[in-house]
Amino acid sequence: MGQTISEKILSTHAGHDVKAGELAIVNIDGVMASDTTAPLTLKAFKEMGGTTPWNSDNTIFVIDHASPAPNEHIANLHKFIREFANKTNSILYDEGSGICHQIMVEEQHVKPGQLVIGADSHTVTYGALGAFSTGVGSTDLAAIMITGKTWIKVPESIKIILNGKPNPGITAKDIILDIVGKLGSNGATYKTLEYVGSTLEFLSLGDRMTIANMSVEMGGKAGIFETTGLELPYKFESVIGDADAEYLETITIDVSVIRPKIAKPHSLENICDIDEVLGIKIDIAFIGTCTNGRLEDLQLAASILKGEKLAPGVRMLITPASRNVLNKAMADGTMNILSEAGATLIPPGCGPCVGTHLGVPGNEEVILSTANRNFPGRMGNPNSQIYLASPAVVAASALTGVITDPISIGKNE
Repeated sequence: MGQTISEKILSTHAGHDVKAGELAIVNIDGVMASDTTAPLTLKAFKEMGGTTPWNSDNTIFVIDHASPAPNEHIANLHKFIREFANKTNSILYDEGSGICHQIMVEEQHVKPGQLVIGADSHTVTYGALGAFSTGVGSTDLAAIMITGKTWIKVPESIKIILNGKPNPGITAKDIILDIVGKLGSNGATYKTLEYVGSTLEFLSLGDRMTIANMSVEMGGKAGIFETTGLELPYKFESVIGDADAEYLETITIDVSVIRPKIAKPHSLENICDIDEVLGIKIDIAFIGTCTNGRLEDLQLAASILKGEKLAPGVRMLITPASRNVLNKAMADGTMNILSEAGATLIPPGCGPCVGTHLGVPGNEEVILSTANRNFPGRMGNPNSQIYLASPAVVAASALTGVITDPISIGKNE
């Protein structure tokens, strides 16, 4: 019997063949912690007797969630992280650098076939590269920092076959919302979602990151793409699942029939076609996060908003996923277009997504967001209403003031 992508990667890192359901001790290629998890990780690391990470070059810290620091307490936590990184020669990306998951891919801290662990649930994003990546708790990460190893129960895999070409106005966000709607928030608990099919030739690295990112919203342990059609600035060896590998389930999706998707408040179980919510008034339009804050997302929004102004009463928040994204968006005029339309530009990072600061909504306000979660209080106020959608839908809706199909305004590219 052949092996799935997960089984192949985990076998390589265990030093022997492993199959789904088995427990394995595996060597880790790299670890990551953000400012929300690093303080607890470092506290546990010291309590375990740790002094220097097993490999400082592969130990990454990113200050992104509450960045710049909104208060004295968080400022001191950031100081604690900086001091540890400097003392141990670990790698630190300070405030303004961007979101941890974007940085890990941009800066090549993760590559195809690798095994990377992060103290953040959306670490699954790196599966876009054909890597096995997953999130763990702070204490688990501390132990990995000391040993360079961890234990893992090899997950069963669900094969997601994506076939067809997306229609105009349909993005990777619509595809993953469609998948989440089919599987539900617990449909892939402790499973690996392996994405294959003819659609991959139409998906950029950014598209794949969007889809892999939200694999955890179905309970997935990992979400991994075959590297078919993937272009990277370095040579890599593809990891492809065997034809006779055993999958728990195979789901085939024709992306050519997908309509723009919306996740209604207050759950990712609450997904519908955009037609069901057209015309709902919005107060805030938000484009950013580790799901949809990349250059192509900002460019898509700019193509819709160019030469236009936000609808009266609508605030628009734009948070680039990294400084690199910001610089490119300034260089090509994207940021200028968005600013002239009336958008508020926030420094690279997580921004309003987690609700720490920077754009907390008021009571009963309606937010249309490109983020990955919409449970009560996610953006800092449990009395607000969060709808999730693609950057195209968010930009079109910011232009009209109500939830709008981007195709209907004739500007979507």
